[in-house]
Amino acid sequence: MSIILRTDARAADALSDALLAQGALSVSVEDASAGTAGETPLYGEPGMPVETAWPQSLINALCEQCTDPAQLITAACARIGLAQSPDYRVEPVIEQDWVRRSQSQFEPLRISDKLWIVPSWATAPEPGATNLVLDPGLAFGTGSHPSTRLCLQWLERTIRGGERVLDYGCGSGILAIAAMRLGASVALGVDVDPQALPAARANAERNGVNARFINTETAPDFQADLVVANILANPLILLAPLLAGLAGKGGRIALSGILETQTEGVMAAYAPWFVMRVGDRDGDWALLEGSRP
Repeated sequence: MSIILRTDARAADALSDALLAQGALSVSVEDASAGTAGETPLYGEPGMPVETAWPQSLINALCEQCTDPAQLITAACARIGLAQSPDYRVEPVIEQDWVRRSQSQFEPLRISDKLWIVPSWATAPEPGATNLVLDPGLAFGTGSHPSTRLCLQWLERTIRGGERVLDYGCGSGILAIAAMRLGASVALGVDVDPQALPAARANAERNGVNARFINTETAPDFQADLVVANILANPLILLAPLLAGLAGKGGRIALSGILETQTEGVMAAYAPWFVMRVGDRDGDWALLEGSRP
């Protein structure tokens, strides 16, 4: 069953964690005003102050059928010192084939005339194209998000053959794998998420490429001709000295996961090393690119 609670910005994160600690199977949070004129477009990013979160949120807690909703909520509220329990409602969850339903959300995706992302369980619509066979597993990166598409299109425009490519924040490995399929000689993916690396390695094997994937505790062992990082603005700003140090002389960098309103701050962080500019846009998202003299 699903227990849906309404709460304010200051309690949403803590209450979500408390519900999980008290036995909820999973928790998601969304704008309580979604689909109305009061909807607030936000993208969760580390360092976002609570004042910029949704004023009212809906917490959806998926629970075992035998769970006592009132008891669960009372215990979660007590855990975080919340004096008054929020209003809630309970909805049934219909038994479904969740694997098949999850797969149905991902269909072959056209990135350009010559580049497609094809789920591992689907048939390629254009057999003659460069088809990246992907199973995201528990890692980010299916190609459907604008920030990922911008990076894929940048790689297709930029790779001429033989480049050494670093994909920092590799997720499913999609960008490193694409780089190899497009002609790079070496591709290395780096990620902090331990669940990303097995997914990325499996995807590289599916595509017949020899891309390597390591965690952030292991220092990359080469200077890259091309560095691509699809993360978020705040982490990208913090990573500027590191990523600059991994780009060789004359190297190029592409940064994505950045909203239009965040471009100036990110470009300023990389300006000591790169000549930066806005390279492309997709809706509210921008890709920044730079070259190192």
